[in-house]
Amino acid sequence: MAGDLDQALDAVGGRLRALRRQRDVTLADLSAETGISVSTLSRLESGSRKPTLELLLPLARAYGVTLDELVDAPPTGDPRIHLRPVTRYGMTMLPLTRRAGGIQAYKIVLSAKSRSAAPDPQTHEGYEWLYILNGRLRLVLGDHDLVLAPGEAAEFDTRVPHWFGAADDEPVEFLSLFGRQGERAHLRARPRSQQP
Repeated sequence: MAGDLDQALDAVGGRLRALRRQRDVTLADLSAETGISVSTLSRLESGSRKPTLELLLPLARAYGVTLDELVDAPPTGDPRIHLRPVTRYGMTMLPLTRRAGGIQAYKIVLSAKSRSAAPDPQTHEGYEWLYILNGRLRLVLGDHDLVLAPGEAAEFDTRVPHWFGAADDEPVEFLSLFGRQGERAHLRARPRSQQP
């Protein structure tokens, strides 16, 4: 048993290096995101530093993978995926994908109280696609103030300042696909002022 654990921990460095290279992230960028020093990250990847839970948790979060994936834990025999929703500030986000890199999919539910929040547009690297399932979503995207209804979608470069919340006193449920891939933004909604 102890031999299996040591073997799994010894292989973590190679997986960490592969994840970082797949995402085209530098050690300095990863250090800034996780708070782990560049030298510690380098030693983890080379295998000269033994990984600890304290180091693996922020790395798993940064790469969007589970600890099981980082240490290549053996399968439990249960084929179900146990995704855990995260709820913060009136938003519940359920990850629908678990693999590192590529497009990440989420189901998001915004409570009606998200409507009362003043828009605070943010930017970050990547592209996002939204598809409305239920309710109405207010999307502030650059100079546009839009309302999307069920069946409508939006696609945009997340380097454009953006914010979203419930458009009225009902919760809104939508799918979000986020990734580094993408094309030029295509909006498929009417401006807010034209909504009935």
